[in-house]
Amino acid sequence: MVKVTDEAGKKALCDRLARVEGQLRGLQKLIQAEAESEKVAQQMTAARKALDKAFFALVATLIAEGQVDSDEVATILLRFA
Repeated sequence: MVKVTDEAGKKALCDRLARVEGQLRGLQKLIQAEAESEKVAQQMTAARKALDKAFFALVATLIAEGQVDSDEVATILLRFA
């Protein structure tokens, strides 16, 4: 099992996920405030895309650290992307 070991890489991933967390909290507030469904859907799409970017940033970090070879990258992408 591979792990992110680079401190800068871990910080960047955690920062990105913190932004996603903020987006999700904002979504909850929109729903509680009975915002228009289109606005809620738009924000859900943005949060989903931000989480997808976090996933690809994770994969890129593993590649940059030399932790995975091309076959492992392909497996990760096929399984989770």
